[in-house]
Amino acid sequence: MSNNDRRIPLLLSMPETCSYLPDQSSSSAFIDPDCDIDMALYSHLIRIGFRRSGRVVYRPHCAGCHQCLSLRLPVDRFEHRRRHRRILRANKNIRLVTCNARLQPEHYELYRRYTASRHSGGSMADATPDQYMDFLSAFWSETLFIELREDQRLLGVAVTDQVADGLSAVYTFFEPDLPHRSLGSFAVLSQLSMARQLELPYLYLGYWIRDCQKMAYKADYRPMQVFSGGRWQEFGLGEDILVPELSQVGL
Repeated sequence: MSNNDRRIPLLLSMPETCSYLPDQSSSSAFIDPDCDIDMALYSHLIRIGFRRSGRVVYRPHCAGCHQCLSLRLPVDRFEHRRRHRRILRANKNIRLVTCNARLQPEHYELYRRYTASRHSGGSMADATPDQYMDFLSAFWSETLFIELREDQRLLGVAVTDQVADGLSAVYTFFEPDLPHRSLGSFAVLSQLSMARQLELPYLYLGYWIRDCQKMAYKADYRPMQVFSGGRWQEFGLGEDILVPELSQVGL
């Protein structure tokens, strides 16, 4: 039986305060944790707007709000803008090292410094090694830890899943005291380059919210495609991005 024919049980989380939009509540539809997930099913779910956090595969399902849109970049048609070329020059000495998804003390210590800087006071800043790995990996997922290194110094790690039709950016953490290097953007450009080398057509960048300043950087990569109305819709430079109501996805 193909993934398109399977009945996948969905659960709905209780509403909670939205982390991205003030005065909004959020909830998610997620795959039943008892469901057997493999890479074929996960690849299918990615194509219809889901993503994962640890072993939880979910998509936003908020009453009256449809601003969270799954975003992907068509690799072969991506064009570097002036800002991207500047970032590549600033980081020309960085080399990429691909590792399997496993606990490495050097990675974990960098993650702690990053989350202490970006999420001070939150639960992420105090993650234990087990919580760290539970957040970034899943036993059924083909996940890579892509190191950003300058000589022997670790500057960042881009946690990336390889799915059937692309790479999916899960989470990136990096040295928080080097803002001039734009390491987060450099990681995206590196994932695009890797997807091109692997002859994969898409880089999935998770969710994008038009009205959220924290996610504004994602609209800097064009052309981009968003999953809305039950299909992928493309938007190029200079076009307004509309947010039509999401259709229900049959599983």
